[in-house]
Amino acid sequence: MTKAAEENQTPSTQELPGSTDVGTPPPGAPVSAFPGESGTPPASRAGRLPRVESLTGLRWWAAFFVFCHHMTNLAPLPIFDFLKFGTSGVTFFFVLSGFVLTWSAQKGTKIRTFYRRRFARIFPLYFLTLVAAFFVFYRADPPAGMSWIKPISVGVLVLSLFLLHGWSNNPTILYGGNPAGWTLSVEAFFYAYFPFVWRATQRLKTAGGLILCVTVIVAGGAYRLALFHYKDVVPILPQPILHSVAFLFGIGLAISLRSGWKPRIPVWFAFLVTGGGLYILWYSGKHAATFPGAITMGLCQKEVLTFLYGFLILAVASRDTRGGRSLLRSKPMVALGQWSYAFYLVHATILYAIKEHHGVAGPIGWSNLTWYAGVLVLSIIASWLLYKFVEHPLERKLRGPR
Repeated sequence: MTKAAEENQTPSTQELPGSTDVGTPPPGAPVSAFPGESGTPPASRAGRLPRVESLTGLRWWAAFFVFCHHMTNLAPLPIFDFLKFGTSGVTFFFVLSGFVLTWSAQKGTKIRTFYRRRFARIFPLYFLTLVAAFFVFYRADPPAGMSWIKPISVGVLVLSLFLLHGWSNNPTILYGGNPAGWTLSVEAFFYAYFPFVWRATQRLKTAGGLILCVTVIVAGGAYRLALFHYKDVVPILPQPILHSVAFLFGIGLAISLRSGWKPRIPVWFAFLVTGGGLYILWYSGKHAATFPGAITMGLCQKEVLTFLYGFLILAVASRDTRGGRSLLRSKPMVALGQWSYAFYLVHATILYAIKEHHGVAGPIGWSNLTWYAGVLVLSIIASWLLYKFVEHPLERKLRGPR
């Protein structure tokens, strides 16, 4: 999922320590190159920060979690209720976006250059998958009984094309075009303001980064509680603003690591905490009447998820900076990570195309795992082809000189 091999072949001799102009990918997109070799100390190789390539493999698993959630609409498993938390994969992506942008930011990069490269990174493949999704999710006369197929709306499609649909809380607009594209609308907002946040936070060190993390979590949770208790007074904010909590949390984590903080958090422990946290969120939701603090956790679920995924990202990234071994950096995981942006954008289109022609696979049962395997393989093949022949070559062509 990383472009490390490609970009390290043409290193810039004028880059500042710990810098390379690589922006954050949208959900499912490759984590772009981190300079240096994995395990190389930050002070070596012309002062560059080490590559945190395990996040590439980690991103694939987040995309796979989203896939598992969507598959419950075609082939439900006995744990379909828990798999609803697959939607939380997008929170992981937003935290990682803030982390990657900050970790790899370069002083002196012009804002227009940053924007051009973000456009090259996400838009060509997004446009192609938007066209493909149109033929699956839209009809002039939608068939009865297929709620996912909507009547053609030029206005919604135009908003989707320009990544503005994420600003609406109307589900018809928010999930318009390619339903996965709403997260890119949120990412576009992150891209718009990141250069200014980067300039404002460059002087922060470890303590400042951690304070930023705590501040945004507290502010986000306070807003959601206020919205619940004073719903007639507190306005409902659009998605890009709400999800900025996760993005800014990722920025705070990266600031702390860039400043030399290397917490020794065992990665197995971080996975245990994250998995346990997800289970507690699910269990407390199922037993809200008897579980202590269930209502508060439910209202602040996004903030809890932001902390859990941020903790996991911190543990994985910190291990890479120390040179620890990682299966997440293996060639198969890196390859899946490279294709995960395409996978994220195309898997729901494939899934619902199958559902339209076949219907739901059958009753809830473990036998539906065969459907998971089949759709997964088909989606991976499609994402590999899209990466190889569309995403990767067009990005290189549109990015321009370093």
